[in-house]
Amino acid sequence: MIGIALAFYAFIAIGIAEGGLGVLIPSIQSTYDLTPASITLLFVSQIAGYVVAALTSSLISSRIGLVRMLLVAAIVLTSALLTYALAPFWWVMVTAGAFLGLGIGLIDAGTNTEIARDRRNANNMGLLHAFYGIGGLSGPAVATTLLAMQMNWRSVYFVFAAVVGLLIVGLLRSGVFGKPDLPQAESGPSAPESLRVALSTPTVLLAGLLLLIYVGTEASMGNWAYSVQAIGRGTPTTIAGYSISAYWLGLTVSRLVTGQVVRRLGAIRTLNIATLLLLVSLVIWWQSPNPLLSLPLVGVALGPIFPLTIWLMPQRVPAAIVPAAIGFVTSVGSLGAASIPTAIGWIATRFSLGVIPLTLLPLAALILVLHRWLARHSSKQGQQE
Repeated sequence: MIGIALAFYAFIAIGIAEGGLGVLIPSIQSTYDLTPASITLLFVSQIAGYVVAALTSSLISSRIGLVRMLLVAAIVLTSALLTYALAPFWWVMVTAGAFLGLGIGLIDAGTNTEIARDRRNANNMGLLHAFYGIGGLSGPAVATTLLAMQMNWRSVYFVFAAVVGLLIVGLLRSGVFGKPDLPQAESGPSAPESLRVALSTPTVLLAGLLLLIYVGTEASMGNWAYSVQAIGRGTPTTIAGYSISAYWLGLTVSRLVTGQVVRRLGAIRTLNIATLLLLVSLVIWWQSPNPLLSLPLVGVALGPIFPLTIWLMPQRVPAAIVPAAIGFVTSVGSLGAASIPTAIGWIATRFSLGVIPLTLLPLAALILVLHRWLARHSSKQGQQE
């Protein structure tokens, strides 16, 4: 079983890798002479990696063990970030995106599955995703600071690669790597059969769709909010950069208190409030010129949605398919990090950066609808309140 500290650090690492991109997009566009539409190829290339992770994470983990899978994923992710930093041509960077998606998808699926084994403790799941938020707010802050110091965007990716590289060192030196994973139940179905059953379960498919839209919304905020503010609205670049960190700070604080809120209100009521607040906060960002006020509120609203959706999965599907279900929904969710920001980039190219807040409102409405469907149709709904 992976150490809890390594699990938390793994989520800091992938949060930094994903969170810093939004601040770097204008610099990358300038280097390779790209438009908002053409830079979305970087998001599209990640889809291949996420798809592979979605379909194979439970199979790989069952074959080589969770810890070895995470080690491979960390090596792949570090290599992709180094390629970003060194890529002499745009197509090289785009190709590396597939490996970045694979590394993030495997880490995300494997770690979520392990933490979700404890059905009693929503706090650990909230904390895990809070550490992703710490990485998410650190990425933009580091990128903004280094760019303000006149450093090249490539140097930022060297820093990100070093952060992820420490996960490799931790896995190899902590002693966790040499320990066997938790044994699989002998009477349970094989990993391929579990995946087949999970893919034919409506609850799993709807949860995957919810997380795809959620992660796409979260990533779109991280990737495009800086451009909306700095380019579309003329906000000073330093304020725009730190407002992205403020967004991630709101998300992180929200996740830190998720466990306590769930103990008072229950998971379903907490998600009811979060999904409604998401709609309201996006309207405020659309209308408000001050990102230091509106963006943190969006982060607070988004915070509980992913961890609680994952935490509820063992209560919504048979125990035998929980690893396959969580591996699938988390990796499919990661597809949203590529596909939805890509679509929004195309829309922004066709119209303007100013329409981005408006395009996120229908996505928030879909999140609310899918959450309510899952709450009403879960076969074990009585356990969720």
